[in-house]
Amino acid sequence: MTPVISVRDLVKTYRVGEVDVRALRGVTLDVMPGEFVALTGPSGSGKSTFMHLAGCLDRPTFGGYVLNGRDVSQLDKRALARVRNREIGFVFQGFNLLPRTTALEQVELPMLYGAALAGKERRARAAAALDAVGLGARLDHHPNQLSGGQQQRVAIARALVNQPALLLADEPTGNLDTRTSIEVMGIFQKLNAEGLTIVLVTHEPDIAEYGTRIVSFRDGRVRSDRPVTVRRGAAVELRAYEEQAALEVDAA
Repeated sequence: MTPVISVRDLVKTYRVGEVDVRALRGVTLDVMPGEFVALTGPSGSGKSTFMHLAGCLDRPTFGGYVLNGRDVSQLDKRALARVRNREIGFVFQGFNLLPRTTALEQVELPMLYGAALAGKERRARAAAALDAVGLGARLDHHPNQLSGGQQQRVAIARALVNQPALLLADEPTGNLDTRTSIEVMGIFQKLNAEGLTIVLVTHEPDIAEYGTRIVSFRDGRVRSDRPVTVRRGAAVELRAYEEQAALEVDAA
């Protein structure tokens, strides 16, 4: 089976003033189709740099990166942009939604830069993506009319609308409360169960345990790589959370 992500001896060096900063120091890693990999580590460990390279947002200084069987490590900016649009979906901590744009229009945006689709087809696909994350009744809502969790659902729908082979999520629960975080992780687990490959960056050990594998970074290197032996289940936890909330209401 061909890995979705295959990197070999990946190095990334940034020039900061007169100093070279080595953010990655020779990372070798494969992510297979259908995996849900959580990247963990302290700030400055290299996990976010790895995410940027995996997402074709930057090129490595040295080393190779093969995405779905294609070497993308030396592609130019235009070619990388095409790869990002067609093969990778992104979800970020800050949602990155346009303030004066409806949920439907937000999700349509990636399709404007990809294959030429008629407006009716774009809208239908965007509506289907929003319905898949539970926002079928919020198509015409703007970000200021949505909760934080709903905004992140819009961002997930936008990431999925071009049917990517890979979903990259950078601290997707960082701005969310506990219940909403569980809901979002439930969406990711459902997508993963349907076969989508997911790579998620998190500082939170409990969030990492929703995945199937945890890769820990430190000082620009992979320090550990292990399967999740006791995986957290978002659907079960959400039911327990709601039951507890109901008991607290009754007690009050």
